[in-house]
Amino acid sequence: MNRGIFFGIIAMATIVVASNILVQFLMGNWLTWGAFTYPFAFLITDLMNRLYGAQQARKVVFTGFLVGILCSFIGTQIMGEFGPYVTLRIAIGSGTAFLVAQLVDVFIFNKMREGKWWRAPLASTLVGSSLDTALFFTIAFSTTLTALEPTNDVSWANEVMPLLGQGPVVPLWVSLGFADWFVKLCLALIALIPFRMLVIRLQKSTI
Repeated sequence: MNRGIFFGIIAMATIVVASNILVQFLMGNWLTWGAFTYPFAFLITDLMNRLYGAQQARKVVFTGFLVGILCSFIGTQIMGEFGPYVTLRIAIGSGTAFLVAQLVDVFIFNKMREGKWWRAPLASTLVGSSLDTALFFTIAFSTTLTALEPTNDVSWANEVMPLLGQGPVVPLWVSLGFADWFVKLCLALIALIPFRMLVIRLQKSTI
């Protein structure tokens, strides 16, 4: 296996594991610490795509998906004060959102790879991040999908209140998703800098 792909897999696995742990800890009222680590999974995917192509990037994505499934399964077996640390709906939402969003990211990046250097990583990450947020929070908390896990009480996430404490009245999970999405968009812009620097450095090291 190519050394770069190997390190990409290690980096993706590390981000997935860290995010699965940090998502359990709140930062303020609307965010978890995982919101600040998970977006870098898109940076890894885009780096692999730029340096080694879409096929290799998909290998890294599938490895991250398997690691995420393993972490979620372990979490469902660990009981906390109010039940398992990871509910079935969160496990399904996390796995589905990750796989769909990352594969869409790979597809868009590959279609735009010949344009200006910043277009492919920015567009693919913005679309992928939006999909990830929408899929995860809807699957994990929306009352329309209660049938996925009837015994899981998500009423707390559907308590209606102003969006982020001051906007229109929406379920709590919408505010949580909106805050998560906003962080992802900000980090997508910030990540362009390390993306460019790493691509240049890694391309030189392979010459």
